[in-house]
Amino acid sequence: MSATLVLVNGRIHTQDPANPLVTAVAIRDDKILAIGTDDAMKALLGADGELINLNGRTVTPGLVDAHVHFQWFALGLQRVNLDGSRNLADALSRIEDHIIANPPATPDEWLEGHGWAQDSWPERAFPTAQQLDKLLPNRPAMLRHKSGHAAWVNSYALKVAGITAETPDPPGGEIQRDENGRPTGILFEEAINLVSEHIPRPTTSQIANAMLAAQSYCWQAGLTGIHDFDGRSSFLALQQLHQNRQLGLRIVKNIPVYRLEHAIGVGLRTGFGDHWLRIGGVKIFADGALGPRTAAMLAPYENDPDNTGIIVTDKEEMIEKATQASANGLSITIHAIGDRANHDVLDVYETVRQQEKRRGDTSLRHRIEHVQILHPNDIPRLNQLNIIASMQPIHATSDMEMADRYWGVRAQYSYAWRTVLETGALVVFGSDAPIEAIDPIPGIHAAVTRRRADGSPGPNGWYPEQRLTLSEAIYAFTMAAALTSGQEKQLGSITPGKLADLTIFDRDIFSIPLHELQHIQIAGTIVGGEFKYRNID
Repeated sequence: MSATLVLVNGRIHTQDPANPLVTAVAIRDDKILAIGTDDAMKALLGADGELINLNGRTVTPGLVDAHVHFQWFALGLQRVNLDGSRNLADALSRIEDHIIANPPATPDEWLEGHGWAQDSWPERAFPTAQQLDKLLPNRPAMLRHKSGHAAWVNSYALKVAGITAETPDPPGGEIQRDENGRPTGILFEEAINLVSEHIPRPTTSQIANAMLAAQSYCWQAGLTGIHDFDGRSSFLALQQLHQNRQLGLRIVKNIPVYRLEHAIGVGLRTGFGDHWLRIGGVKIFADGALGPRTAAMLAPYENDPDNTGIIVTDKEEMIEKATQASANGLSITIHAIGDRANHDVLDVYETVRQQEKRRGDTSLRHRIEHVQILHPNDIPRLNQLNIIASMQPIHATSDMEMADRYWGVRAQYSYAWRTVLETGALVVFGSDAPIEAIDPIPGIHAAVTRRRADGSPGPNGWYPEQRLTLSEAIYAFTMAAALTSGQEKQLGSITPGKLADLTIFDRDIFSIPLHELQHIQIAGTIVGGEFKYRNID
């Protein structure tokens, strides 16, 4: 068999223990044909095949982001982006610029956006509806917090939703109020839905079109696959792209728990689908997030003695839903950030694993999303229960100041990739986009340095004992993702017979100082043997 594409003169880190480092790879159509020396792979090249000299560049298996909100990310590319805003004035200026550049189609068209984080502003105060009203007195607006667990709305939006001083907090949510009990314009957790349910939903075609642009962005960032955590409308759009043969990322689609009965009803099971689009697990929320101080904690937040966060789903309900899912062949993936939430989730999984053992079925691969802080007693339990730690390394460098401020000495047990990995648990990495940039390179840099792009907090990084090696970080974005989704026979390593998904970096990333990793670029992204992004001769 002849190769349709051969890459030579590279530093190809295969993630295959039998042959971990080679200089060349041969691809035939959508699969890896062979790996080895330059001369051996050149000999396989077909008459119409293409030969590429990598000139010493690094190649890895295709990078996969194991935690993305793809619809939210795709639509967010069209909305107000407040991520990185320096202060309230900067945020308001960005909103004003967006309004000027994107006049509404109708006077009452909703203005949407995301990315603000009051803890990164010098004033550290939550914004208010009145501040938005100056820009949008007669048009509804909702701007989600960077974490996604709070929203900033204007008075018009509160009016549309019928939220007044008399409106009770919904279960699992909170309406922030001023000293007189009036809504301030900040909504936490489930209270966000009081407003969001009034925002007209985009059509499936609108979402799919936005996803095409987002998909191109992902290829340029070096991604060949994602695990998606948005809902039904995202799934419909992904199916439309798949049906139209426009889907060029490998997608693992997770199911919101409120769709559990529907999934069971039609007989969906984890792993159903093909190499492009397949069913993952059932997503449950245990708690909130660090930024708005809604992550559920065993002890109160520092200097906030009455606040231990918000329990979004209590343990009994999680056990009920997880039991249903597992019994029907659906794996479970639970968002847990605070140490109380992680403790409760591990208790849930302990119960579920006991049920599975009695049934003689321990094949399901369950996950915890984020695992941002663990009580020391709970750290070994991930491995003991065979639970995957789905973590986002960029969160550590983004959140380190908040973690120190709100968790104090407990922060030593947060974002503890090294500690979790050394227990024997599988650690898989992602970005939580659009909470953070979907680009994996900043995540890789954060994983191995525990430093921000500006070098803070210093040469050794934040809690440097948690740093990973570059090989471990790459594994978490490649083979670990395949193991997490049950695709290790098709993906995750550059092994003959597997699908030809590769990420090409612009240099030998293993030979440069670690702090320079943030400056590397993607030279090419190959999915199924086809260049989806190419910046290489």
